[in-house]
Amino acid sequence: SVGPHMQGPDAGFRSASAAALAALLLLSPMQMPLVPLWLNTAVQAKELASGSGSRVNKDPRSLLRLGLPAQPKELRDVQASLEESEDNLNRLLYSNSKSALAQAGKAFKSSIPAIMKAVPATEAERATTLIATVSKDIQAALEAIAAGNGAAANAAQSDSLRQLSALEELIAAGYAQPTPPKEYAGLPYLRGRAEVEFVIKRPGEKFDVEGKLYDTVQLTTVIDGYTAPLTSGNFVDLVQRGFYNGMRIQRSDGFVVQTGDPSKEGSDEKAPNGYVPAGQTAVRKIPLEVFVKGDKQPMYGSTFDDDGRGGYASKLPFNAYGALGMAREEYDPDSASTQWFWLLFDSDLTPAGKNLLDGRYACFGYTVEGAKFLADVKEGDVITSAKVISGLDRLVTPQ
Repeated sequence: SVGPHMQGPDAGFRSASAAALAALLLLSPMQMPLVPLWLNTAVQAKELASGSGSRVNKDPRSLLRLGLPAQPKELRDVQASLEESEDNLNRLLYSNSKSALAQAGKAFKSSIPAIMKAVPATEAERATTLIATVSKDIQAALEAIAAGNGAAANAAQSDSLRQLSALEELIAAGYAQPTPPKEYAGLPYLRGRAEVEFVIKRPGEKFDVEGKLYDTVQLTTVIDGYTAPLTSGNFVDLVQRGFYNGMRIQRSDGFVVQTGDPSKEGSDEKAPNGYVPAGQTAVRKIPLEVFVKGDKQPMYGSTFDDDGRGGYASKLPFNAYGALGMAREEYDPDSASTQWFWLLFDSDLTPAGKNLLDGRYACFGYTVEGAKFLADVKEGDVITSAKVISGLDRLVTPQ
C-alpha cells in the first residue's frame, strides 16, 4: 500500500495535530496515501492553513513557466508583470491591469538584448518572431483596455503569455540538462517536457460537472522532465506502452484522484503492484525525486525533511488543482513504480509551503486543460486512453 512519509514534520504540524494523524494511521484499515483525512476537521484545517491568507500561485501554466531552467531575470520580471496584469483583468481591475501591462511592455523592450543572449543561436529567428508577437499583444491589450473592450483585452493578454511561454521554452531547450546519477542508468528519463492526454469514461453513466453532463472526461497534462526526469521518464514510458489504457480509477476522496495499481484490477490476484519490464521478474521502481527551488538538480532518495530542509520551497510545487504526483510506500522513499495521483488542490487545506506533499512526494507535472472534470471523477471510472501527444522524442530509454 502507499502512504505518506510522516517523519520529521514541520513544527506547525506537531502536538495535537501530529497525535491526531498518528491515531488515524493506527486505526485505518489500510495506509491511505497523501493528504491525511484529519484535514476534514475545520478547526484543524484552520490551524494548518496558517498561510491561507497569503496569495498562492495556483495557475498551472504560470508554475510551468517558473519551472523552466536558464531563464534571464529580465524575462522573469516581464512574466511577473504580465501575470499581474492577467490577474487584474480577471478581477475587472482595468486600471491596475493597464499599469502592469505598461510596465511589462517597457521592461520587455529593454530586456530584448538579454533575452536574445539566452536564446540558442539556432533559434534566433524564431525568438525574434516571438518577441515581436509579445510586443504586439501587449500593445493590443493596452489599446483594448483604453477602448473599454474587455474581451479583446483578455484575448490579447492571454496570447501574450502563450507567446512568452513559447519564448521561455525556446531558451530552456538550449539548457544542458544534467543526466540522472549513474546508479539509475537502467531507468528511462525525460529530457525537457512532454504532453499526455487522458480520456476517462464512466460505464453506463455521464459525468456531471457544474450542472452539465458529459460522456467523457478529457484531460491534457504537461509532464516536466526538467524537475523530475526519472519520475517523468518512468511515467511517459508507461503511457506510451499503453500501461494505463483500460485501468480504473482506484481512489477518489476529494483530496486526490489516484490510479496505477494493476493488482487492483481483479483480472489476476497475483498481479504485481507495479510494472515488471519484459524479461525481468522484479517490479521497476524509481527513487523519490524532489527538487529544492534554487538547487541545480533534484535530490534522490530523501525528503526535504531528511535533508534538513523541511519547509523549503519546491521548484515544482503542489500548488495547482490537478497537479500530478507519484505515490509511494509510507516508509520507503524509493518504492514508486506505477501509482500516481491528481491532487485536488485547495489553498485552505494545503497552502503553499505548508502542505504535507512538497518535498515528500515527487510532483512531475500539471493538468493544463480539463482540470475541472476531476471534481466528478470517481472510483471505478475507466481511463480508456492515455497517450503521449508531444515530447516522446525526449524520452531516453536504457540501452
